[in-house]
Amino acid sequence: MIPLQNFLVLSALLFGIGFYGVLARRSAILILISVEIMLAAVAINFIAFATYRDPKAFSGLVFALFVIAVAAAEVGLALGIVLRLFRERRTANVDEASSLKW
Repeated sequence: MIPLQNFLVLSALLFGIGFYGVLARRSAILILISVEIMLAAVAINFIAFATYRDPKAFSGLVFALFVIAVAAAEVGLALGIVLRLFRERRTANVDEASSLKW
């Protein structure tokens, strides 16, 4: 069995990369990709801890499926906002989003 620490290190690295991507990027699409990387890190943690605690139970898998469902809904809504921003301003730069207020 693979040690739990390996999964935690992988998850921490993925979360850190996603967090940096959210803070450093200006493009809305790249920010969405970074958020998806962060959600994948959370799903890895759920599955790793659930398998470590009780290998026969599926509680971590159920939580991971909820994370995937939330990620899919988030991408659908965010892409609609990004498309609207692109149609109005001809850019996907998130700095331009504040100009869409009223």
